[in-house]
Amino acid sequence: MSAANLLVFNRAGEHMQLLEKERPSAQFGQVLVKNLYTTICGSDLHTYCGLRHEKTPTILGHEIVGEIIEIGIGHSGKDFAGSVLAVGDIVTWSIFSSDPLSAEALNGMPQKGPGLFKYGHAQITDEESFHGGLAQYCLLRKNTVLMKVPAGVPNQVAATINCAVATVAGALRLAGEISGKRVLITGLGLLGVVCAAMCKDAGAAEIITADINPDRLSQSLQFGADQSYLLSGDAGENHLPGKFDLVFDMSGAAEAMEQGLEKLDIGGTSVWIGAVFKTRKVCIDAEQIVRRLITVKGLHNYNYQDFAYAVDFIGRCHKKFPFSTVIGAEFELKQAQAAFEYAIKYKPLRVGIFFD
Repeated sequence: MSAANLLVFNRAGEHMQLLEKERPSAQFGQVLVKNLYTTICGSDLHTYCGLRHEKTPTILGHEIVGEIIEIGIGHSGKDFAGSVLAVGDIVTWSIFSSDPLSAEALNGMPQKGPGLFKYGHAQITDEESFHGGLAQYCLLRKNTVLMKVPAGVPNQVAATINCAVATVAGALRLAGEISGKRVLITGLGLLGVVCAAMCKDAGAAEIITADINPDRLSQSLQFGADQSYLLSGDAGENHLPGKFDLVFDMSGAAEAMEQGLEKLDIGGTSVWIGAVFKTRKVCIDAEQIVRRLITVKGLHNYNYQDFAYAVDFIGRCHKKFPFSTVIGAEFELKQAQAAFEYAIKYKPLRVGIFFD
């Protein structure tokens, strides 16, 4: 067996270690993938900075696209869409493996099933090492959903599908009908700009974006937003025009979620997916929720149908919107330490890691 590189994260404040281990092989029901490109997600940065805690040592990175090297005995040999898989296929996969027969999975929430395994978040053991994006290979467990990447989609774009794009697809599912609706999006990280593009593709009547970062607001206009508004306390709130049928919060900021509820029209729906870290509690006027028939929904990660929607959307729209521009800089695996430092300092939507 040949050796392969992996970058190990031990703890915040300590440089990651580039190690070499024996390349794994696909066992029953598994698929071995050679990683081609990984993007650094916000949750990776939170772990790296000590704001989020994972069992260590670990391999960070879960936004990955790769090439099939080996399909183990016992695997169906097909992707989620039913297409036959073969060695050499370029694929992306769900960020988790989950029991498809669990009560959660059968109720459309496989990402919350018992025994959940998440790529880029697992501890390295003697038995398993290659389960993150900052390694040359990723060994996909049984019950991991794979999808072929549509022809022509660049690796840099495909890598974002299985986290940011799929999560936004889930948010749109929860929101219901988008066509003809007036939409507000707060928080213009990658989730926010993808949401603008998806809402435009789904036929939204008007899309307004709001953030505290003027550069990201400007970028959102290239992804389908009709107008953008800089939030700065009361002034930002006063400038937001009218009421909205749908509000998506991608920021996780309590102030933004509160403001979004105030801006909903009668019968409106607010979908929250940004609040994945500790912050102050959101203040809700229960009377207004009741009298204006407001609905609030939350989503963490996504289900398999959302993942399939995300793959289809990128396949159709990766040229319609400038998705290639979300990568602020690219680094080789051996330069990944510098990649994280760049991401923290300059805060692009994504930084990419590529492999030889």
